[in-house]
Amino acid sequence: MSDTVTAVREEVRAWLTLNWDEASRQPRAGGTREFLQAVLDAGWAVPSWPKDYWGRGLGKAETSAVIAEFARAGAPGAGQDRSNIPANSVMQFGDEALKRRMIPEFLLGATQCLLYSEPGAGSDLAAVRTRADRKGDSYVVNGQKVWTSGAMRADYGLLLARTDWDVPKHTGLSFIIVPMKSAGIEVRPINQITGDSHFNEVFLDNVEVPVANRVGAEGEGWKVMQTALAVERLIMGEGAGERRQGSFKDNSVSLIDVAREAGKLGDPVLRQEIAQALAWRQLNALNLVRAKQEMAQGSASPIMSLGKLAMSRILHGDAAVMTKLLGAASMLDGAAHERAADANYRAANAYMTSIGGGTDQIQRNIISERVLGLPKELEADRSIPFRQSRAVTG
Repeated sequence: MSDTVTAVREEVRAWLTLNWDEASRQPRAGGTREFLQAVLDAGWAVPSWPKDYWGRGLGKAETSAVIAEFARAGAPGAGQDRSNIPANSVMQFGDEALKRRMIPEFLLGATQCLLYSEPGAGSDLAAVRTRADRKGDSYVVNGQKVWTSGAMRADYGLLLARTDWDVPKHTGLSFIIVPMKSAGIEVRPINQITGDSHFNEVFLDNVEVPVANRVGAEGEGWKVMQTALAVERLIMGEGAGERRQGSFKDNSVSLIDVAREAGKLGDPVLRQEIAQALAWRQLNALNLVRAKQEMAQGSASPIMSLGKLAMSRILHGDAAVMTKLLGAASMLDGAAHERAADANYRAANAYMTSIGGGTDQIQRNIISERVLGLPKELEADRSIPFRQSRAVTG
């Protein structure tokens, strides 16, 4: 470990000792908001960013040390330069006024939802038809979004909308921050097979949003969204799809524990399947280190797609192995059969990671084209005005 990394670790530990009680996992003074403000003021929220932008200008190793120390102490708020979707998007593409106005809000805990997918634009996200029409200093937004996580409680929505219908589909889009309590927004929860309601439909009816809330230039929304998606895929690659809203909240139980409880830890075939599942997790963790390094350099790397796709495989695989370990008992459910209920939940919930943030099939396309350099998939409507595309004309 280098001297600078050691010095950063010691500084973070000393700072946390003064501001965070590890035993109770609570701030020593004030509430969560006040603690996050202190993290921001100290430069720990986005340690790799320049000092003029709430950071410390630290390198990759030092930034990782900051994140590791906060994780060890169970303290929130650090390392958002690698995980905060709206803050990273605004930092890279927003104008100075938007950066100063919005980034602190997001770093201090303002929540967001992603208003991307539509009923007719899921896999082909560039075909969105939600429109944002310019009216003086505002956009008037009309359309529908679907599969939106967290929309019921979000403070802001990150909206991909069409601002120009007479250019090719990728170049007529803009990326806009929409206050979710605006007049004209209706959110309808979608009930999932797991019993959760992570996802929602969002309807936008003549919603007025200031032009000043646009991230990047008009018509450059696709480029902005690639950065936002890269951060989302990194988060999902780290296992966000394992989180749940239901009664059985323990995601820490390992396949080894389940095998031991079921008396099958000595089964050579099952041991091999458990070892393979653990190996996939370890390989994915190593790949995510590489992805985070590229993210720290401001790159919307396609490598994030590898982690996201891998986590999808991991979650489906873990559920399958757990079901084998439980045998016939896996058909049970409910609070009296916690292990079976957990296995059933995992099996159904794994599809969230297969679909959210871009389907597994989309990730394979990205990997084949941008990582492996294979020929691109044919898009007949890529270069024609969107108004003339099948998405509009049918």
